[in-house]
Amino acid sequence: MKRLFLFPLILVIGLSLATVAFAGDRDLIKNQVDEIVAALNDGKEAEDFAHTAHNEPYYVFIMQDDGSMHVHPTLAGTNLKDTSEELFEILSQATPEGVWVQYDWHGEEKNTYVKKTADDMIVGSGY
Repeated sequence: MKRLFLFPLILVIGLSLATVAFAGDRDLIKNQVDEIVAALNDGKEAEDFAHTAHNEPYYVFIMQDDGSMHVHPTLAGTNLKDTSEELFEILSQATPEGVWVQYDWHGEEKNTYVKKTADDMIVGSGY
């Protein structure tokens, strides 16, 4: 009988901890993007953040509003419209306030925080 009670209790505790960790990750992602947008708005260049394309575990991408990728682990120097018009449209939902978007990428659900700079570049990161 104790085992029947113990399993749901462990499950609830595990889910609670996962939810707290998940919320922390979302905050980390949002803060990372917000800081880069602020720096870009203050005059930094997208290329100054090339190293963030390799941030673990949440890499950053920076894209012109026409789809040209300035910073990305594998797509830098390409145009996202050529890779996926659908994904380009989803990421283009970015606003100056920032917004979370969801999409499917190679069979995996992705959640990405995207935010526009003052000159309409899109900065994003997610999981």
